[in-house]
Amino acid sequence: MNHSSSELPRIVVIGGGFAGINVVKALKNTAVEVDLVDKRNYHLFQPLLYQVATGELDATNIAVPIRKILWKQKNARVALGEVTNIDFDKKLVQFDGGELDYDYLVIATGAQQSYFGHDEFQSFAPGLKSIDDAQEIRRRLFLAFEEAEWEADEEARRKILTFVIVGGGPTGVELAGAIKEVASETLPKEFRNIDKNSSRVILVDGGPRLVGPMPEDLSKRAKDVLEKMGVEIQLNVHVNDVNEDGVVVGDETIKAENVFWAAGVQGQDLAKTIDAEIDRGSHIIVGPDLSIPGHPEVFVVGDAAHATDAKTGKPVPGLAQGAIQTGRFVAQIIKAEIEGNAPSQRPEFSYYDKGSMAMIGRGNAIAAIGKIHYGGFLGWVSWNLLHVMFLIGFRNRFKVMMDWLWNYMFRTRRSRLITGDPEVHIKKLYSEHDKRKE
Repeated sequence: MNHSSSELPRIVVIGGGFAGINVVKALKNTAVEVDLVDKRNYHLFQPLLYQVATGELDATNIAVPIRKILWKQKNARVALGEVTNIDFDKKLVQFDGGELDYDYLVIATGAQQSYFGHDEFQSFAPGLKSIDDAQEIRRRLFLAFEEAEWEADEEARRKILTFVIVGGGPTGVELAGAIKEVASETLPKEFRNIDKNSSRVILVDGGPRLVGPMPEDLSKRAKDVLEKMGVEIQLNVHVNDVNEDGVVVGDETIKAENVFWAAGVQGQDLAKTIDAEIDRGSHIIVGPDLSIPGHPEVFVVGDAAHATDAKTGKPVPGLAQGAIQTGRFVAQIIKAEIEGNAPSQRPEFSYYDKGSMAMIGRGNAIAAIGKIHYGGFLGWVSWNLLHVMFLIGFRNRFKVMMDWLWNYMFRTRRSRLITGDPEVHIKKLYSEHDKRKE
């Protein structure tokens, strides 16, 4: 498939996350042709993936087909496919569905889970960057309780009901709190052989405190709340191995059947194939205008970029707001240059920090908005309102708000299907007959 023969300037955007979508939408009323290429046919709101993983939300509540988002935008087309090659000299993007030429290229491929050189950990410790990841974690989480219900071997039972989360950033903190709620509040009342004290949730991190980028007082608050919930926290420790027996943390082996990875992210593999400098995490290094040095027509936005705030000199954080702001910034540069309104020198990107938040548990979250730090129920309400605003579509917003309210009132989670063909592994089958003979 080749691009149309239109004489309009052609912009190709790779990636349909927050950065890519905002580039396309910001060019809606510009005389250009825009092609968005993504290997998925949906836009995903990643900050709520942990709620899909723990049964609070359905995947359809946080993902919207890209074509549905852009169907009214006449100058935009969508291509489903994975980009295999970018030729800067020919200005050509090749993907497994065809090829597209461009006048401007925007790389918005996002990030993937990083195992810091230990990709062999992945099969034992799934990350949380996609719907498939979330559904795999959900499957393992709820299958563990089904196995433990009929496991008579106490050592095997403890291993099944031990959940280790690697990484104490916002994702790790949110996942640990949610799993502890599931284990101590939601499921015990539905199982006959499991009580609220049967499971262990262990959160490990190599840093000195949780949610490191947030203010220290909120880090302490998060730790205190999680420990009060019953989450075991180990800081300043490093994971040396993850295998079928569990996790090796320092010199200690934690026997666990369920290990979930939230320790870091890196750029997509595409970054390693193009003629551009990348950092240790495979993020593409860009200039102050977010273009690749030597290729002013090629921009990198969102999590794919190693970008620096022009005013503060600090790295642009890998948050939804960073992706949205970089996407809109690049779109404005492209629009100004196409319409002949560009200044003599391109503007430099500066990130506007609107604050950060993290959910800790039911009715409890922490928030930092400028110099204002708060938590508890007010933080929980703020977190909910902010995240609902980011969702696309009234139906999704309404459904998510109703699910949150229902789950808060009744301490339940309704999206708990174990998909696929579950295989239950039990070392020693619990037998009521044997128990009666005793």
